Amino acid sequence: MTNARRTKVVFLTFYFEAWDALADIHTLMAADARFDVTVASIPRRLTGDAGYIDEDAVSNYFDEVGVAHIRLNESDSFAGLKRLKALEPDYVFINYPWQRNYPPAFRVDELVTFARVAYVPYYSLPIVNEPGTTGAAPHLYQQRSHQLASLVFTQDPAIVEGYAHTQRGNNHVHLTGTPKIDALVRQANSGVTRWPLPPSRNLRMVWAPHHSYSPDWLNFGLFADIHDAMLEFARTTPNLEIVMRPHPFLFGTMVDRGLLTSEKLDAWLDAWNALPNTAIDEDGDAAHLFNATDLFVTDGISFLGEYPLATNKPTIFMEKPGHWEFSPLGALVAQANIRVNSFAQFEMVFEEIRAHGLPEYYREITRLREAACPHPGLAAAEIIEIVATDFAVGSPLIDPASVTEVAWENRPEAEPAWD
Repeated sequence: MTNARRTKVVFLTFYFEAWDALADIHTLMAADARFDVTVASIPRRLTGDAGYIDEDAVSNYFDEVGVAHIRLNESDSFAGLKRLKALEPDYVFINYPWQRNYPPAFRVDELVTFARVAYVPYYSLPIVNEPGTTGAAPHLYQQRSHQLASLVFTQDPAIVEGYAHTQRGNNHVHLTGTPKIDALVRQANSGVTRWPLPPSRNLRMVWAPHHSYSPDWLNFGLFADIHDAMLEFARTTPNLEIVMRPHPFLFGTMVDRGLLTSEKLDAWLDAWNALPNTAIDEDGDAAHLFNATDLFVTDGISFLGEYPLATNKPTIFMEKPGHWEFSPLGALVAQANIRVNSFAQFEMVFEEIRAHGLPEYYREITRLREAACPHPGLAAAEIIEIVATDFAVGSPLIDPASVTEVAWENRPEAEPAWD
């Protein structure tokens, strides 16, 4: 027997930079008579931020991409929560697990008191393990958001297996693939390009540095080590255009964690922006930037999988010694890219590519695609049908008191859950 009432769904997000993890779901649901859909923008506090801010940036992004939304931007987040509750949502979709970045009222323990939380990871592929673990990194399935979600959608069988060993098991966890990859592939095939420098016939390169910097967390990021070398490389290679695509957390992390002083970072940014052949791009859309570039250079993490899957070309992976080990899926990701272990080696590979073009990585990228995309092009449709079925059977709300395992972020060795 089907339920005649429309299913009320709210997409609640501050991480607009990864809206592509939810965008296809939202588009299909909004056109589906079974659903009543609302998008809500909220503030956030990222590394280095003094308070909960940037809701205006989230809202502006939605305006730019034409997504109607409400703004839960009250200074008292519980006033915004009252408005959210008044919508009486059956499901609240989130794309970001770390609760420390949410205003207190929008954390998962509050949400599950009146709605089912559906979690779609913001990242495209889970590719690393925590030190001493194999299969799936615990931070990918043992945070409080994971513990209390009514529905979890993932792109890695190892994550499904990881949930099987938690208190709740994995009956609510579904291997669907990610709409993020589907969207990237679709956009990459559109032929649309976007390049934030004036038209020219120069070779184009994207440089995408990650924010992680320490063995305590991922340890892929090389920006603190190579930013001056990359600036000099840009200065001495004037017929190469370089667009920097920083991780959204990069600059705040560098200053907050003492890797660079704010004065040093500002001076570097001024020097970078002063060059005629460089730019910084922080737009939410990456696929059209993919289409515009001739080569893509990154130290990780998501772009290592996204760029090859979207373009059928490898990145130049500037691999930091001592980074966290790859998961089984991550090993396939790494094999689909050109790996260099020093800036000097990067320069050598760059000259080889400039002279002879990118090498062929078809087999490696095909193996990655087969492993990472269980339902190519259909992840969002799969997710919607799972939600519809879950609603039809009337799955109950999750009682937060019933989940007693210590959440990953509350363990002594983790960074503080709240700061």
